Amino acid sequence: MTTIDILRHARAAWPALQGASTELKNDALCAMADQLIACQADILAANAMDLDAAKGHIGDVMLDRLRLTPERVAGMAQGIREVAALSDPVGAVISRVERPNGLVIERTRVAMGVIAIIYESRPNVTSDAAALALKAGSACVLRGGKEAFRSANAIVAALQKGLGAVGLPADLVQLVQDTTRQSANDLMTAVGLVDLLIPRGGAGLIRAVTENAKVPCIQTGTGICHVYVDAAADQAMALDIIENAKTSRPSVCNAEEVLLVHSAVAEAFLPKLKARLTDARAAKGQVPVELRLDARAARIIDGTLAGEKDFDTEFLDYILAVGVVDSAEQAIAHIAAHSTGHSEAVISENPDVLDAFARSVDSAAVYLNCSTRFTDGGEFGLGCEMGISTQKLHARGPMGLEELTTYKYVVRGHGQVR
Repeated sequence: MTTIDILRHARAAWPALQGASTELKNDALCAMADQLIACQADILAANAMDLDAAKGHIGDVMLDRLRLTPERVAGMAQGIREVAALSDPVGAVISRVERPNGLVIERTRVAMGVIAIIYESRPNVTSDAAALALKAGSACVLRGGKEAFRSANAIVAALQKGLGAVGLPADLVQLVQDTTRQSANDLMTAVGLVDLLIPRGGAGLIRAVTENAKVPCIQTGTGICHVYVDAAADQAMALDIIENAKTSRPSVCNAEEVLLVHSAVAEAFLPKLKARLTDARAAKGQVPVELRLDARAARIIDGTLAGEKDFDTEFLDYILAVGVVDSAEQAIAHIAAHSTGHSEAVISENPDVLDAFARSVDSAAVYLNCSTRFTDGGEFGLGCEMGISTQKLHARGPMGLEELTTYKYVVRGHGQVR
């Protein structure tokens, strides 16, 4: 089936979901979760083939992003069940106004219709996106990367079994079979068939969609995430936060890529940083973090001298750009110049610095004395997420159910005319 055929099937299936009760949608989600577990052997076998094909073509960090395990499949199923437990956004009255003429005007949340998602090599996005779209009342068309195609195909087959088990059309969740650029272009230009397009991936994918889409889209931006260690920072806390933000899962968009350190504490703090992230990790057999240092940091510790683009790069690896600044204002200015608007953190015991950072840093998530790694739908109580929006209209930050709906006005009267 062509990509356009798949979209037409999704559009034809959507009315079955428009009339579905919250109970039926939740039953479908639970059945989808059950089928992920029931089909685990098939999913893991498909994933093993994807991993074998990808070895030698992508790095170890990205291989880990692609890899599925029984625990990760169980986590995917649990994510779907958590979405089922969330309140249904569809039909909720956002606002209600009674006019002097007796008209009652209600702004009511409604489904988008057909949501298409273009994403890369993370198989769990397949089930996350499908679950969120379904609970938000929309059909879902998924276009994954070729590295994870077999895995995504097996996951979608399991999800479709779950839909069938409760009497809903399998076409509500579909995977595009063409992994060439043509299918992405088809989704971007399918006016009348796609109500919302969400790209989830690297800078190249986001740029391609932004420049070429003729259908409505929400940008899920890249994550050049910063941590600023202030002169008044608790340095032990800072080390814990930086290690978590950089090394817990460096391949994800909420991982730290840039560290800024106040010059008043740089000589004391940077040697501790190198000992923690580079020397200690190497001694324990872990991947050491490569520190790419600006000229001031390089005078204090050993590392790689930062190149021209290192403070503007989403490494998605065990690499950290490190710079020294003379004030919180300089740190905020650096972030304004280099950030992608995703997630930024400040470590400080000075309430004035914390307030200034929270007020002045213009990113989707701003962290005061905690890790950037919390920018996540599950951590924010949204269940799983469709992605992290770095734009400012309609949706910003982790996109949950409400961000996947729109609204209409329902006006109640008793014969009024204008």
